[in-house]
Amino acid sequence: MSRHPETAPPEALEPLAARELRSDARDNRERILQVARTTFAEQGIDVPMRELARRAGVGPATLYRRFPTKEALVTEAFGEQMATCAAIVEDGLADADPWHGLRTVIERVCVMHALDRGFTAAFVTAFPDAVDFAQERTRALRSLAELIQRAKDGGGLRRDVGLDDLIMVIMANSGIRASSPKAAVAASRRFAALQIQALQAPPSGSPSGSPSGSQASTRADVGPLPPAVRLPLLAAL
Repeated sequence: MSRHPETAPPEALEPLAARELRSDARDNRERILQVARTTFAEQGIDVPMRELARRAGVGPATLYRRFPTKEALVTEAFGEQMATCAAIVEDGLADADPWHGLRTVIERVCVMHALDRGFTAAFVTAFPDAVDFAQERTRALRSLAELIQRAKDGGGLRRDVGLDDLIMVIMANSGIRASSPKAAVAASRRFAALQIQALQAPPSGSPSGSPSGSQASTRADVGPLPPAVRLPLLAAL
């Protein structure tokens, strides 16, 4: 009985030169993305495209062939971080205690942004042509707004706090400059703890929002701050 020959995979039908070209193109693309992620994390997203091409060991034409615009490169480089950020907020929403969930979100997101200067800039920048990136950011912000409302309703969060206040915390946190990633994380955790204490609702009977004396000591979930971190002074302008 005759047997039909197995169908060769499509790539086997391509000339060897074409397959090698496809492999080189993929390698170039991944190298550009890796260099962009590292450089953006250290310096922010204002690094010139030609500098990124030089660091990646490719010509500017190759870079622009893979990523025609700076927007395309930035949103691709930070797509994974944006999805992670949205997942962190979803975890906070799943917490049975919304105030605890919100505090955890602030702590985790602040650490993310302290380690990556570029991600904060990408997060707060409008990229009208980056549909997937914008959708993930919208999902994260909507979930955060819902978590904020739940924390208010549960009595943990001040009633006068809104989504813009949390964005301001993230932006301020991104300004941390430390001597090492470890020091940046430590400083971010202390900063987050300071902000969380400022965001917490005052004890009942203190409508002014400025508890003092014995009232302040009744806030059982306010513990000591993380250790202080010595940060380097910026060079003179």
